[in-house]
Amino acid sequence: MGSFDLGVGMAFWLMNASALLCVIYGVIYWNKDKQEKPINMAKWNKDEDKINEEL
Repeated sequence: MGSFDLGVGMAFWLMNASALLCVIYGVIYWNKDKQEKPINMAKWNKDEDKINEEL
């Protein structure tokens, strides 16, 4: 622990920086409202019936 290695120090600081960036990204995009397109149930049921007939 007495000597300092540049590679180890850089790895340590880059690891902490990436963790901080992940936290910041998560806070910004937490519960971001995304409207998902509703599923076309008629087509879904038709395709499911077709698959079940093939089985």
